Amino acid sequence: MADNLIQKKGESTWYVRLAVPADVQKAIGCKVLIQSLKTGLRKEAMNARLPILANWKAQFQVARNKRTNRGTAWKENLANEAQDFSQLFRQLKIDAVLGETKALPDVDHADLQELHRFVFNDTESGRRRRAEMNAVDTLQGLDREIAIQELAHKLILESLGELLTHEAELSTQETEEIQTILTDPASYKIKSPITKQRIATFRQYREARNIATKTMDQQQSKLEKLSVYLTKESRQLDFDTVSAWLDSLKLASKTLTQYLLAGNVFWKWAMKHDIRWRDEFKDKANPFENHELPQTRGKERADRQRKAFQPKEIAELHAAALAADHTTLADLILLGAFTGARIEELCQLRVEHLIKPDGIDSFDIVDSKTAAGIRVVPVHPALSGIVERLKEDSKDGYLIPSDSKNKYGIRSDALSKAFGRLKESHGYGAQHVFHSIRKTVITQLHRASVQGLLIAELVGHETGTVTFDVYSQGASSTQKLEAISQLSLPSVG
Repeated sequence: MADNLIQKKGESTWYVRLAVPADVQKAIGCKVLIQSLKTGLRKEAMNARLPILANWKAQFQVARNKRTNRGTAWKENLANEAQDFSQLFRQLKIDAVLGETKALPDVDHADLQELHRFVFNDTESGRRRRAEMNAVDTLQGLDREIAIQELAHKLILESLGELLTHEAELSTQETEEIQTILTDPASYKIKSPITKQRIATFRQYREARNIATKTMDQQQSKLEKLSVYLTKESRQLDFDTVSAWLDSLKLASKTLTQYLLAGNVFWKWAMKHDIRWRDEFKDKANPFENHELPQTRGKERADRQRKAFQPKEIAELHAAALAADHTTLADLILLGAFTGARIEELCQLRVEHLIKPDGIDSFDIVDSKTAAGIRVVPVHPALSGIVERLKEDSKDGYLIPSDSKNKYGIRSDALSKAFGRLKESHGYGAQHVFHSIRKTVITQLHRASVQGLLIAELVGHETGTVTFDVYSQGASSTQKLEAISQLSLPSVG
């Protein structure tokens, strides 16, 4: 019956037949759907069955969507209600032992009768409950009172589970979950709404908008950490939870700001593009906003800032790199000291990036972290021989050789770590990094009375003014060379 057509015994009319999947049988109301096609011609029946089958399958999907869109909030509510019932009956048993009686709230007689009919209905479960109640009636005194409380608690929870299963058209797995939650409310742990599937969908959305892979990876990692925290601590996603999570991280305010940014971007995406999320959190405030992070005071902030090297110190590090037979690192140190360029900008320089505007040898820096960073910097006289050697020795088109396997295509990764080991071996701490050389360059240019606008242009900083950032074509190559030539290192150049 691969074509879903049947003929009933003794009939010539064709029928379309489809078995209802087990997971939606309760919603559909049967195990098999059958409908007459009102034709005895098989060819006509083959065509007539198609829209009916399509309609049935659409009903299956609607039933599945209805279940999916329920989310998990109802489980949390059920656990809370079951917990309330447990506390109520625990107190009733305590009162019975102490000989205290308390007036129960008024209950509508008709409602009570309806509940009685449901609990003790004419089913196997109903008859079992009646037998349990009759057994309790044979007891006397305190034993009877406590047994009644325990049985009432059990019957109410059991009946509540059956009622929910019937009305909500729950799956077999959900039905089992209900009984577990009702029996032991504490067993239900709130699961994080920031699911792996949501994070994956969020990432696809960001990828379509050409967000940098590194940025997406970092934000995904932060969201996954929050999700683990929510599940482990069994907490809801709200302001207080996010605040507690941030406190648990024990990180600097600047880093915590990045965590809040990741959460904020995800929240806004979910509220706009995730229907279930929007429905669950429609009345909730963004939990990633309005957090007051610890402020770093003046001295502490100054202690954390990167410090510039002295020119003599750069010369010593360069000599140490040569002594260690790390020529590439030694070249990189000099390139940084005579350009002020960032380490990755230098590692991205290719042979074709050596240009001669106005006849002056220059670096065409076309790969930078900012728009202002795209610039032309003259080759310092002290670098002429090094640049020529790097150009001749290049095997892959890059001036600086690198075997870095960084997954983001960052060529400076291994060299940056090598510099870190070198400077640490000479007693420099976390405040001194390769970027500190950039500070040295800017300081030297400033002390050589080079105009601030020209310094900004050489190192790739915005000036903050429309006149120079938008309208000016910048300094001439001659002006730049004159300025860059002010840089010097002891015993170098």
